[in-house]
Amino acid sequence: MSNPKPLEIMDTTLRDGEQTPDVAYTPAEKQELARVLLSEVRVDRLEIASTRVSEGERAGARRVASWARREKIIERVEILGYTDGDKSVDWIRGVGGKVLNLLTKGSELHCRQQLGLSPEQHRRRIATTIGYAKKRRLRVNVYLEDWSNGVRNSFDYVFAMVQQLRELPVDRVYLPDTLGILSPADTTRYVGLMTSTWPELHFEFHAHNDYGLATANCLAAVAAGARGVHTSVNGMGERAGNTRLAEVVAALHDQSDARTMVDESKLSIASRLVETFSGKTISSNAPIVGRDVFTQTAGIHADGDAKGDLYGSRLAPARFGRARRYALGKLSGKASLDHNLDALGIELGEAGRARVLERIVELGDKKHTVVPADLPYIIADVLKQPEQRPIQVGHYHVAVGTDTLPQAEVQIEVRGEKVSARAKGDGGYDAFMRATKKALRPLGLEVPRLADYRVRIPPGGKTGALVQTVITWESNDDSEGTFTTLGVDSDQLAAAVIATEKMLNALVARQLQ
Repeated sequence: MSNPKPLEIMDTTLRDGEQTPDVAYTPAEKQELARVLLSEVRVDRLEIASTRVSEGERAGARRVASWARREKIIERVEILGYTDGDKSVDWIRGVGGKVLNLLTKGSELHCRQQLGLSPEQHRRRIATTIGYAKKRRLRVNVYLEDWSNGVRNSFDYVFAMVQQLRELPVDRVYLPDTLGILSPADTTRYVGLMTSTWPELHFEFHAHNDYGLATANCLAAVAAGARGVHTSVNGMGERAGNTRLAEVVAALHDQSDARTMVDESKLSIASRLVETFSGKTISSNAPIVGRDVFTQTAGIHADGDAKGDLYGSRLAPARFGRARRYALGKLSGKASLDHNLDALGIELGEAGRARVLERIVELGDKKHTVVPADLPYIIADVLKQPEQRPIQVGHYHVAVGTDTLPQAEVQIEVRGEKVSARAKGDGGYDAFMRATKKALRPLGLEVPRLADYRVRIPPGGKTGALVQTVITWESNDDSEGTFTTLGVDSDQLAAAVIATEKMLNALVARQLQ
């Protein structure tokens, strides 16, 4: 296509994507994901957090911002804030950020009913917050939340809002289809209305995938003049999720005259990393990054490939750093840790590398060999491990047989004090949990309810493969919602015990906040 036009990609995996149920990244995970997305995948900008959420969010934002400053790319890191005068601005400054993504209301309905403000009052708050942000030397972009409803049902409201924004020091205006209600025809019409009315403004489109139209809507928005689109790795996000990074980048490059700075060969690396850290498995037939999308199963396809790549297309596996695979024949081998970390696109500092090596040695004593497919699970297990462990499961024994009820005994060390108990249960893990609850009861620790229990092994794993156990917990009083912990071991029960120990330490950490 002639005259390709540059298009900006802002990825919100670490902010909007983290609103996926039961997903919360540790600061170490956030830093590694930020490094991969900004330095390897090369998205233009990254939204990493929301202000005033929690101390964990603050710690993660501070860690990513500190890394970005060292790399001299801090202006590519953005943080969502609110029309709250100085509060969000000071929060961003406190973690070392330089860019505020200001959340405003893009529809009159949201303005009046959610905020309880008149449009004039809301605009005054916006102006006040932006004015303070500039005094504190922050750059400002503005979200028009629920813009898709606003532009359709209350364009006068949207017009007045944008007329004010164009007079303020705002770099970009974000147009969210917050509820994922638009069709490609709607997107073309309404984004086109914005870009033709204010051609001097930099508009970016933020899609949600409720109808499965996020990628199509992004293509329509770009055709209508949007200068950027927002993405999330694996489509992570609320409800049906956001625009999938890999999917929309490939579609834009092949189906439009837009060009991005994204390195397509690194998209699968980011996808695997998010899948592992989040515990959310992506579909094997997900475009571009699914495990099976470059696998030929039908014999006629294999024959056609051998006779001249008859079933090839522009979506060639080598373009995305992958290889064509045929069912019933996969070679795997053993390689060094450094080699496999390079293949996965993962960098670890000396401390992290030492912890991973230590874990590999520990697992090797049980499993004898660790194959490349195991590494993402091991790294996730290590990075999820809290640095402070006031609670440690020191010893446990679980007996299961055909003619007896499973029973378990457990010894737990809580800040140096050892407690122990025995219990029976309907299964090995149930007996372990009953014994754990019994041991901790005198200390006043109430274990949360188990909401979900999932077990995964690496693709191609055999009976001796590593096991990743992902457990979702639900607070007993429903005040804290749910949270997820994971454990990795060659034994399924041992992996579940590791995940449970992490839950206990998270429980103590919450009680101390």
